[in-house]
Amino acid sequence: MTFEQGFEDAERAADAASRAVGGLHAATKQLKKAAHDGDVVGLHRAAERLAVAMDAVRQEVANARGSWPFAEEAEVAYLREEYEAELLAAAHAAGLQMDQRDGRLLAFPSVVRILASDRSIKVDQKRVAALRPSRVIADLKANQAKKPKMATDRFLESLFRAYRLVAGASSVGTVVPLAAVYDALTLLPSTAADYGHSEFARDLFMLDRGGVTQTKAGASVSLPASTGTKGGKGTFSVIAPDGQLVTYFGLRFEMPR
Repeated sequence: MTFEQGFEDAERAADAASRAVGGLHAATKQLKKAAHDGDVVGLHRAAERLAVAMDAVRQEVANARGSWPFAEEAEVAYLREEYEAELLAAAHAAGLQMDQRDGRLLAFPSVVRILASDRSIKVDQKRVAALRPSRVIADLKANQAKKPKMATDRFLESLFRAYRLVAGASSVGTVVPLAAVYDALTLLPSTAADYGHSEFARDLFMLDRGGVTQTKAGASVSLPASTGTKGGKGTFSVIAPDGQLVTYFGLRFEMPR
């Protein structure tokens, strides 16, 4: 049993309960009309129909209450052990490029974290309670069509401050490892937990492709190639919307002469 199947069963059971309630409502209207008209025979028929409808409501409500197949402990276990694979399969079926990296799921430009103990997910910095895989994937596809929310110019300024902290104010123009810049950006443990390598790589890619190349002070940014960009330790990789793997290793700022 998957989450998608469980949610589908629960939705179907809720529909059946709703129809039963509709039948009960119709029976009460029939009873009211018979009483209003003084139709004794109709009154008895409506009362019988009301009893049948009430039994149906009880049964369908009981079915709806028991339609979700996961106990609380099983929900957490499924989110920890199987939910990621279900999301990846749902993304593939829907034609959405999604990959697992750094304990996150990447569906550019969104980064998804599974919060098993909270029975929720975090999409970028927003906690999301809706876990049905088809709904999650539909929302992620919709996010791709929206204008990116990240302010590239603000990210560039933060990057420049971290760069100077690592390279030294007098060493502007040298190439520094992005790993050191990332460490400077996430000095607080809580920051590193919320802003992982995947989020940093995504923001680098959006900066790289976004057309903003100069800080307010006039420093020009570049992400020079290196043998390190072949992958491995100290690199930051992102899957572009076209499925291409893009990897970054170094950072350089240069002041105008």
